Amino acid sequence: MVDPRQVVAGFLTLSMFVMLGNMIKHDHFTSVSELSLEATGVEFNAMKIADNTEITNANRAGVEPLNEAVEEIKPCWTKPSPKGDQSNGFVTLSLTMGPEYHISQIADAVVIARYMGATLVLPEIRGDELGKSRNFQDMYDAEKFKRSLDGVVKIVDKLPNEWTSKKPAVIRVPNRVTEHFILETIQPIFQTNSYLRLAIIFSSVSLKPKGTNNKDLDSTACHAMFTGLKLKPEYSEVAEQMLGRLKELSKKSDGRVLAVDLRTDLLEKKVCKTSGGARKKGCYNPHEVLNFLKKVGFSANITIYLTETWWHKGLNTLKEAFPNTYTKDDIMPAEKKGEFLNSGDSDLARALDLEICSQSDVFVPAIAGMFYGHVAGKRIGSGLTQILVPATGLGASAQASDFISTYITKKSHFAYSCYC
Repeated sequence: MVDPRQVVAGFLTLSMFVMLGNMIKHDHFTSVSELSLEATGVEFNAMKIADNTEITNANRAGVEPLNEAVEEIKPCWTKPSPKGDQSNGFVTLSLTMGPEYHISQIADAVVIARYMGATLVLPEIRGDELGKSRNFQDMYDAEKFKRSLDGVVKIVDKLPNEWTSKKPAVIRVPNRVTEHFILETIQPIFQTNSYLRLAIIFSSVSLKPKGTNNKDLDSTACHAMFTGLKLKPEYSEVAEQMLGRLKELSKKSDGRVLAVDLRTDLLEKKVCKTSGGARKKGCYNPHEVLNFLKKVGFSANITIYLTETWWHKGLNTLKEAFPNTYTKDDIMPAEKKGEFLNSGDSDLARALDLEICSQSDVFVPAIAGMFYGHVAGKRIGSGLTQILVPATGLGASAQASDFISTYITKKSHFAYSCYC
């Protein structure tokens, strides 16, 4: 008998290869044009905007204009009211491809479970290694998750014993599922088999706002996306300790922390290569990031966090120009390194990156992808809109405010449909 989880894993593996193959297709990092990741739907872009502030002080240049980007914002949605028509059905899934994808997968599963009146089973988490998985509560705060969604959707820790022998209906679901897809595809299946296993597919999606006429569905999506998924307390504490150390270090300089999502391990992979072998725009190496930061006027003593795990010689030029540059290995409490850095578990390390990049004073995404998209969403919800997208070939008059992400300047991120 074929394990339905193996079927789902096959779908997800195929989806991931399609996504990686197209990830940076048609993308450019420039200051004047919009860019999008076709497969992940993540806009990796910047738009030149008018700014009358001249850069005159080298120690503060490129930093002061960003103060204007902080904005007061609040949720536009209200928590969905309890529904009385709960069925005996169940919705199951696995969280895959890393924490930046878990957020969307959870939101889609909650929306579908509520719409169908089904019970959501806490998902397992599948890592990079084939066959390796962990329980939801091993990474996330399960109790907080259930409290957040209390009355929105019923949640159980595991499938009841009497259901474990049944065969689920496996459904490929496009990310940011629509009401039309639920009605036309999911509902008919659920009516004949009320045990669903979802495979959330990221083959071609967009993080742009989607207007619908179903306020309950929109509120459910917003609530699940921005309040449901939190790291378990001991992991959140590690992220807070690391960010706290960065902020303490920054007091010796200009008081700001700049986080850069820099992934040199991806630069030589297919996701960052054209068919001719050249590196695609959308992937910036340390030297290009260095030039960008210098050109827009960041001072040499600013505190920089890189999402790299270990220091390596390819980062040396960045360190020479910006001495206060750190990786996870530099700032993580020594007693935590075994679990987060030496275990080979990239999900945990990436979850810390997601937290730190979402809370830093400034964020610079040097690699296009879903990580950038969800960091942007979390920052929008917190009013931290200082997101600078790199560019090359900058003139002498470049200012940091010229490269604010168009997620911000055009309000083109779906988070703006949840916050106002």
